[in-house]
Amino acid sequence: MPEITVVGSLNLDATVRVPRLPLPGETVMGRGHAHDTGGKGANQAVAAARLGRSVAMVGMVGRDDAGDRLLAALDAAGVATATVRRSPSLATGLALVMVDDSAENSIVVIPAANGALAPEDLDPAVIGAAAVVLLQLEIPPETVEAAVGFARGTVVLNPAPAHPLPAGLLARVDVLVPNRTELALLAGAEPPATVDEAAGLARSLGGPRGVVVTLGAEGALVVTGEQATHVPAPRVDAVDPTGAGDAFCAGLADALVGGADLLTAARWAVRCGAAAVTRRGAQASLPTRAEVEALGAGE
Repeated sequence: MPEITVVGSLNLDATVRVPRLPLPGETVMGRGHAHDTGGKGANQAVAAARLGRSVAMVGMVGRDDAGDRLLAALDAAGVATATVRRSPSLATGLALVMVDDSAENSIVVIPAANGALAPEDLDPAVIGAAAVVLLQLEIPPETVEAAVGFARGTVVLNPAPAHPLPAGLLARVDVLVPNRTELALLAGAEPPATVDEAAGLARSLGGPRGVVVTLGAEGALVVTGEQATHVPAPRVDAVDPTGAGDAFCAGLADALVGGADLLTAARWAVRCGAAAVTRRGAQASLPTRAEVEALGAGE
């Protein structure tokens, strides 16, 4: 049985390099494009497997070439795919990604088969056996809620993309991992401008035992009860942030499986995220354990 079960999305990513992200109504000339296997769920599964964990993926793809490619990538990474369903009528999910010269990105996701993953498609045994169950919000909220109900281990929810959650769900989440924008949307507030503001919004959510707010190049903020600790990230030359958040979540899950406390887990996770931004792509950027260990700790 897996140490980590990931319940989430699988997408084919179409990535375009641009000098800067376009304004509304503006056309910007691109500098090249590439296709990569992605989806937050699949990315996090591959990232955790590259860190050496046994991982199972729960999700849905179409009966198409993109679905074949995504399953092959998971298999190559050592991720168990027996619980990835194939929709007979819907295409595999697609993500359209723009990355500019300052390593900022903009992403549009077309859920397709991901949006059809229903509670009855889940395998309670695979979810219940995992030490950590890792979820996101690129699948239907009722499916997320059902998966949380099957979990017996630590539940880590990455609320991306952020949207209203079923009543009581946050109370059943052990660790919530939002970025600034997602935190603000969940709290019904403006994005926090300071670490103190982020800590206040995290506390206002109630429910989760811990909240780890990802702060990009600034690292992360770990909030447990009244304690809030800033974890800086290593300094790296960033080229593409697409896979960074997923590498972070996988690193957090990896450390929690190993028995780390949340603060220690976040220190490892920021190193995983930092390693991922130094290469282009989603799954193509995800680091191995050795690559993360070779990266210096935050200062």
